[in-house]
Amino acid sequence: MRTLYLDCGMGAAGDMLTAALLELLPQPEAFVERLNGLGIPGVTYHREKAEKCGITGTHITVTVDGHTEGEHDHDHDHEHHHHHSGMEEISHLIGHLPVSDRVRADIRAVYDAIAQAESRVHGVPVTDIHFHEVGAMDAVADVTAVCLLMEELAADQVIASPVHVGSGTVHCAHGVLPVPAPATALLLQGAPVYGGTIQGELCTPTGAALLRHFVTRFGEMPVMTTEAIGYGMGTKEFDAANCLRAFWGQSSGQ
Repeated sequence: MRTLYLDCGMGAAGDMLTAALLELLPQPEAFVERLNGLGIPGVTYHREKAEKCGITGTHITVTVDGHTEGEHDHDHDHEHHHHHSGMEEISHLIGHLPVSDRVRADIRAVYDAIAQAESRVHGVPVTDIHFHEVGAMDAVADVTAVCLLMEELAADQVIASPVHVGSGTVHCAHGVLPVPAPATALLLQGAPVYGGTIQGELCTPTGAALLRHFVTRFGEMPVMTTEAIGYGMGTKEFDAANCLRAFWGQSSGQ
């Protein structure tokens, strides 16, 4: 069966997932053009080669009206000057994207999961959630890209390693929060996670929501014949290579 294995040893973020999955495609540049043709307001995707600890891979930058939202790799690091979008606005935008019904349903499900998590963490109704961290257009861009890439790859199963969430604290709109941020922790409830010594937020709410939606099971890499390997690079520099690896190939299935 067609198997996608995600190595989340340095966590997961929307842009890292996008970049890793793009590297599995025979014509990644054509796919980026397709993403740029979706008409997400003000959004442009840029694909570039990047290097971490001597390993080369792909880095995806999303600009909104020509600006990047701070360190795009980690939702909670954003400067909060941007417009805050409510669930209704996001829903309207998703409803008008030129994508298949399947992809539209996937995007909605991922966004709904993030909204529910933020709602529970902050103790306000979902309708009152205004996405500081994830509602900016760049996060819409990340979720949409990953959902489209998953449709394109059409894996029979998606397996992910236990998720490295990082440690320490993170600054966000609400103040200084522990890592993993409360919404991330909630989204990863029931999945195997670990902290380690790296200071910083390695898994973002967007990354967590995408993993929960698409991953069939978490665990070790199965016996598989690998046909392609993708390296999705993060923005931050750590002692360890800040990348998410995607292995694509065939496995006999359990």
